[in-house]
Amino acid sequence: MTYKQIKWLILTIPTLTIGIWEYVRHEFLLPYISMEFGNWLAPLLVLMVTVLFLTQLFTIIEQNQEELNHAKAEKAVLEEREKIARELHDGIAQSLFFLNAQVSRMEQMKQAEELSLDKLKESVHRTNDYVRQAIANLRLAADVDRNPWLQGMESLMDELHRETALEFEIQWDLPEQLLSPKEKVELLAIMREALLNIHKHADATRVRVQAMATKLGWLCRITDNGKGFEPRAAAGKNRYGLKMMRDRAVQMAWLLRIERKENETWVTIVKEDKQHVYIPRNDHR
Repeated sequence: MTYKQIKWLILTIPTLTIGIWEYVRHEFLLPYISMEFGNWLAPLLVLMVTVLFLTQLFTIIEQNQEELNHAKAEKAVLEEREKIARELHDGIAQSLFFLNAQVSRMEQMKQAEELSLDKLKESVHRTNDYVRQAIANLRLAADVDRNPWLQGMESLMDELHRETALEFEIQWDLPEQLLSPKEKVELLAIMREALLNIHKHADATRVRVQAMATKLGWLCRITDNGKGFEPRAAAGKNRYGLKMMRDRAVQMAWLLRIERKENETWVTIVKEDKQHVYIPRNDHR
């Protein structure tokens, strides 16, 4: 039933009800029902018809409105995912393609050591695969009941759980509107690198991902119970992943801390914007 049909039924049913009642009363019921009693029965009859029929029509309208809202939410999710995918493609993916071309040219010209070039090329290929996978994940059908731009990260967690039996705990209380599309891309890239580092080096069994709004911005933290490492010592061992994480944080004017606390490794990304103060409903400090 279309919205136009429902609208006309809502407008005409009370009128038709009172019209049919008055006709039947004057033609057939006057010898049995007094005029005063008939006047009392008229609104009661309209109320009964309204309860029986119009409430059903209103229910149909509510269902149609809910389906429309769901369709709008799904469209908004797809538009947001497409925006992030475009940001990845136009920025990171094209830069990696250019870098890979330059490495190949250097390799042909033999202007660098073969081992260093192999490592660099492998790193570029691996990062390029990550970006392409992220773009593909963003362009899959979205689930509007889940946080749209985190679905790629959740897919990675599911994959790591299947491969290594890592247990993940997610506490995500960061409103999506606090991050721009570029911030979402950069934050997910840092989180992804942190999770892959845990998978490769930490020998951890549990990982906790937390995010929350703060009075001056937001905070995101990834904690694992692995064997840990000394960030300063690791910085000199070709830890390109750590350097990438730090470079991204510096570029976005974020604070990146890697600490060892209570037999756990904490990777914390903090954004503080003193010009735009956001006060959350619940303080998670």
